[in-house]
Amino acid sequence: MSNSCFHCGLEVTSRHRIQANIDQSLHDFCCAGCASVCQTIYQSGLGAFYQQQTGSILPAVDLEYPLEFYDAAVFQQPFLEVTDADEKIITLISDTIHCAACVWLIEKSLGSMSGINWVRASLTDKRIRISWQAQAIQLSAIMQRLADLGYSAMPYEQNIAEQIANRSNKAMLYKIGFAAFTMMNLLWISIAIYTGASDGKYYHYFQWLGLALATPTLFYSGLGFLTNAYNGLKNGVMNMDVPISIGALTTYFYSVYVLFGFSAKGEVYFDTVVNFIFVILIGRYLESSAKKSSISVASSLQQLQPKVALVIKADEEIITPISAININDRILIKPGERIPVDGRVVFGVSEADESLLTGEARPIVKGLGDEVFAGSVNGQGGLEILAEKTLKQSALGKIVSLVENTQHNKSAIVCSIDKIIPYFVAITLLLATATFIYWYPQGVDLALLSATSVLIITCPCAFGLATPMSIAVASGAAIKDNMLIKTSNVFEVLDQVDWVVFDKTGTLTLGEFEITQIEAKCDNLIQIMASIEKRSEHPLAQAIVAKNRDTFLPVSAFNSVPGQGVSATIEGQSYRVGRLSFVEDTHPVDQQMLEKSQHIECQGASCIWCANSQGILGFVALSDQIKTDARAVVKQLQALGKQVSILSGDSQAVTQKVADYLNIKQVVAQALPADKADYIQQLQEKYRVLMIGDGVNDAPALVQADTSMAIGSGSDVSVNHSDVVLLTSSLLPIIAMINLAKRTNRVIKQNIAFALIYNMFMVPLAMMAIVTPLFAAIVMPISSLIVIGNATRLRNK
Repeated sequence: MSNSCFHCGLEVTSRHRIQANIDQSLHDFCCAGCASVCQTIYQSGLGAFYQQQTGSILPAVDLEYPLEFYDAAVFQQPFLEVTDADEKIITLISDTIHCAACVWLIEKSLGSMSGINWVRASLTDKRIRISWQAQAIQLSAIMQRLADLGYSAMPYEQNIAEQIANRSNKAMLYKIGFAAFTMMNLLWISIAIYTGASDGKYYHYFQWLGLALATPTLFYSGLGFLTNAYNGLKNGVMNMDVPISIGALTTYFYSVYVLFGFSAKGEVYFDTVVNFIFVILIGRYLESSAKKSSISVASSLQQLQPKVALVIKADEEIITPISAININDRILIKPGERIPVDGRVVFGVSEADESLLTGEARPIVKGLGDEVFAGSVNGQGGLEILAEKTLKQSALGKIVSLVENTQHNKSAIVCSIDKIIPYFVAITLLLATATFIYWYPQGVDLALLSATSVLIITCPCAFGLATPMSIAVASGAAIKDNMLIKTSNVFEVLDQVDWVVFDKTGTLTLGEFEITQIEAKCDNLIQIMASIEKRSEHPLAQAIVAKNRDTFLPVSAFNSVPGQGVSATIEGQSYRVGRLSFVEDTHPVDQQMLEKSQHIECQGASCIWCANSQGILGFVALSDQIKTDARAVVKQLQALGKQVSILSGDSQAVTQKVADYLNIKQVVAQALPADKADYIQQLQEKYRVLMIGDGVNDAPALVQADTSMAIGSGSDVSVNHSDVVLLTSSLLPIIAMINLAKRTNRVIKQNIAFALIYNMFMVPLAMMAIVTPLFAAIVMPISSLIVIGNATRLRNK
């Protein structure tokens, strides 16, 4: 039994049916995406759209929805990334992006619009990321500009992207099939002509039959080339379809010219037109398949995002698309199911496998009040959770976003190549014209075929794919080793790094502190310190909070001074907690207590002091463990010729003890956040610097460094300001990342060198009339496939 989707009109089978309540009526949908979009349309008060629709709402070229839809807040909400009050970011997908010149045109045209912050288009996955100022320009104006350029686009969602890709692949296969049919028939005609029919009475009929087969092939199978070439020329851009279209049209119309008797000496070349259209289509299809395969890691991550969930409303379980789940919705998680959104357990006890997010293989017990994360797998028990974040805001959503966005962050090499591509095509046209003029005295046929070969064989795609494809594959390989790449420039810079700077707490050490000693002048020292530290993110603070066995005191006027400590008011009394230099103020420190703290710090523990307006109240000593792999990683870095140093806000004695164990000679202790940034800046006068940290106080240094890594279990601030996020607390991925950067740069150089050699070798052959148009059509897509295949090697260890 089958029905049609209420939203898009595609077939709905009993196996793939999603049902949703729309305007108090139950309707069938082909996927969760259609159900979500339909609910959004009705929530916007735009349900009349469906009464005006006369067929499928999946047009091939026009805008998907009326312009006013794109500006509706409820329509934008599932797709937007809002970074501040005014800036908005959206990811679009367009199956009409097919070459590097398309990328250049989209970025240049949209980037020139007032209110656009930046535009990044990707050839590898056909996506467009746009940042704009909401007060200056509307999304509808951006969508209209894209449509005017000839690019159909829609907000990116995985299921929609799959539908577009499948529809595009199906259309291309139809075109390939038709071109193959006409090519085979023209092949038989060519065999007949070359074996003697050229002198027979049916020769002229064979030529007319060639016209009948070549015409629909050119204007159906080759329509994509012609359309893209027209759009490019209309917008003043030479894309790679311009030379292909000129070559095909010139050869076709010259053959028509000969067929109609305007030339007594010439030959018809309808078989050449059909053959190279067929071969180029095959090349495009294989290239598209290779791209999809090479960046499959990001797609596999998306598969971990559930499509629907059971939402409990009025004691009824309702199947709801993930994008339609709201914060505070109550969701039922059955045993063995993936958790759909980040939330908190309100009923039930179970275990969750969070290895995707933490790298920890051991299941974690989840009970009342515990946090759960999207993408993790529920164990044997049933859970009911309260949604606290939407899918895009969830930990898994952020990981997927980071993986995808890396492909849009362009390195300096990519930006340079993108600027060259349009001029490259223009030079191709000049070379083809020169070739035609040179060979014209030898005959129009030879001049035409030689010029056509030049037009076809000079392909800028190998240049355009050389760097972004390598970066996309390397980013996918990185995530397998628990590394998230946030900026593509990291591959260029990391290969040149010669000084590595480590934060200590939480980076070289586990950051899991335990209180080993308490020196107090009052009975409730831990209660006071814990009540204040409860509002801090620092690992030391968490250890103090965990030690408290009393009720927490009410705190006001809380203030954090990164690298120093925190202050607050309790029952009208001001307190400071942190370093001795931060809390002592003008009050003298008891000499015996000071000597005791110095002795403890020499043993490798850290002392946190507490004081009020009357004086020092005491301190607590906390110890931490060095990570088991830290020594091996430091040794490997030194073996690679890297200088290594520790940059810590902790005391000199504690930091030096860690440095001695790890055989690190350069140590900077008791550094404030500004001091850390200054130290990095001093190193940068002579070296390329990599900073690795995990805390709020590391953020200035992470930003200052040439490139940076953050421990994923650290603070949000450090993660947001780093170039690479390590999803595990292990330090081994650092070595893997440096090696991957070396291999990625090597592959990029190989690809660019190949693209240069290919053009330097093949273009002269075409200009010398040695290469035929058919051979050119075979070789041109092979050059792109070689670049993609070489980049794919980065997936191998």
